[in-house]
Amino acid sequence: MKVLYATSEAYPFAMSGGLADVAGALPKALRRRLVGCRIVMPLYSTIPEKLRENMKFITNITVPVAWRRQYCGVFEAHVNGVIYYLIDNQYYFKRDNLYGYYDDAERYAFFSRAVLEILPHIDFKPDVIHCNDWQTALTPVYLNLFYRYDKFYSNIKTIFTVHNIQYQGKYGDELLEDVLGIPYEAKNIIEYDGCLNFMKGAFVTCDRITTVSPTYSHEIMDPYFAHGLDGILRDLSGKLTGIVNGIDIDVYNPETDDMIYKNFTADDFSGKAENKAKLQAELDLPQKADVPVIGIVSRLADHKGFDLVKCVIEDILKADVQMVVLGSGEWEFEMLFHEMSKKYPDKLAFRNGFIPQLAHKIYAGADIFLMPSKSEPCGLAQMVALRYGTIPIVRQTGGLNDTISDSGDGQGNGFTFACYNAHDMLEAIWRAIGGYADKEGWATLKKRAMLCDNSWGRSAGEYIKLYKQITGK
Repeated sequence: MKVLYATSEAYPFAMSGGLADVAGALPKALRRRLVGCRIVMPLYSTIPEKLRENMKFITNITVPVAWRRQYCGVFEAHVNGVIYYLIDNQYYFKRDNLYGYYDDAERYAFFSRAVLEILPHIDFKPDVIHCNDWQTALTPVYLNLFYRYDKFYSNIKTIFTVHNIQYQGKYGDELLEDVLGIPYEAKNIIEYDGCLNFMKGAFVTCDRITTVSPTYSHEIMDPYFAHGLDGILRDLSGKLTGIVNGIDIDVYNPETDDMIYKNFTADDFSGKAENKAKLQAELDLPQKADVPVIGIVSRLADHKGFDLVKCVIEDILKADVQMVVLGSGEWEFEMLFHEMSKKYPDKLAFRNGFIPQLAHKIYAGADIFLMPSKSEPCGLAQMVALRYGTIPIVRQTGGLNDTISDSGDGQGNGFTFACYNAHDMLEAIWRAIGGYADKEGWATLKKRAMLCDNSWGRSAGEYIKLYKQITGK
């Protein structure tokens, strides 16, 4: 079985969010199960020089972009046993950021077509092209429109994974022929709700649609979550599957993690206690072993549930707790945590931005991890928190619902609430604080959390089943 994993970003080359983590980890897990999986992504100018040094030039070709042809260089790199193909075109990819440009439609139309054009030149013919999010959504569209007649491409299958349905690649009709190169008579493939919609085109033309958690696969057929695509997804529900993401258990391993203060195991929590004390010291909080520390590592955005936190944060901080917050995002929430850290300097520490080493220290040193998202396709932070014995409090949505179950029954691994309501969240926090006071029960809960299997191996197995179904292999 051969799989080409097409993505606009992947660890360690280019990262802006969870897609990069998935793209860096899933192919590695597939290879461990003897699936020949390789990655193709753009060669951005922001890729560090140290990583460029080990790239090898393979070839260059030209790729059709509507009525013109554009240069396409192909470079190869090997990381963690996985082969990466990096698509070079400085006109499209020599930018300061990955996304957010006026010509993003053209940039990723080029990339989507380059994924197909390079195949005869790289000595790798995949059985499946696994596409991800709107930036690669045109690959199955182009495959069906322009390549199926060619024997080389005729048996290639496609899977399209939705990581976040909010970002669909929506553009005006005027781009259809002159930028995307799609003939007017095929407009119906990509047109939806009065505009061109890349993601809708992928839904119609791919062999299977997947999302990053089973719950999210059901939620996106509901108008509340689907951002307008619920109708087409209900029509195509027969080819929709939810497979929960995993985490890289080599990167997030409390026994070997060199970013934390002290390594520890599920059988010996003494190292976790030391992590807590040193985290408190580093963030200028009083070193109190018996006070529960609530950790937050997140983008500070409304849909992450911080409007709920804003409503009740002073209620939380008046209790015998501490909070450590790492993140950046909407000004309203950055100011909230900044002001609260000044008002309650012994209770709340806030660091603006994303600092990987501090994130690991929070996962390892906090007692409780708060993640009250309004919507969450999968979420990785709650699974990372489990790995370090830090107990999540989550809302029952998307992947949070699939990975965290309430410990009230004596079997769960966290604390949950269902309604998107600040006081429902607060009640879950009070239950977690009450659970923390029971030292014996909390130790049992920590161990249960650390023994949860959220590795990519399990998720990779589900993808392999799907690849076999569509290829018959």
